[in-house]
Amino acid sequence: MSVDLAVQKAIRMRLVATQAITDLVPAVNILDRNQRPAPSPSIIMGEAQAIDEGTSLKRRHTRVYHTLHVWKRELSLEGVKAICGAIRSAIQFGRLFLEPGYHAADIKVSSIRTVRDPDGETSHGIVTIDVLVSEDAP
Repeated sequence: MSVDLAVQKAIRMRLVATQAITDLVPAVNILDRNQRPAPSPSIIMGEAQAIDEGTSLKRRHTRVYHTLHVWKRELSLEGVKAICGAIRSAIQFGRLFLEPGYHAADIKVSSIRTVRDPDGETSHGIVTIDVLVSEDAP
């Protein structure tokens, strides 16, 4: 399994297991798909980038930047901001458990951005999660 897929699975597991998230977004609306319109409200597992940290010659440290897209049909940004805040709290709560062979050495929400969608009816949140992953030796 790729390191970024391991991170994505662990993030989704954290989100669906967090009551504060599922109170705002049903677990069935936390998805990995590329289709618009997204259900309202929803959290869509988005893009990822994996970068070698360069901290050792063994190349066992990778920084994964994973993006979540939050969608909600609303006139304001209030609901999307509440969901993004709940995601931030959930991510910062304790260690992230990855697939065997990977360990999350550090995790944080590095940015949250909320915007109005051009359709005039939908609010959009973009949450970037930064995870430093250490891989076990093969």
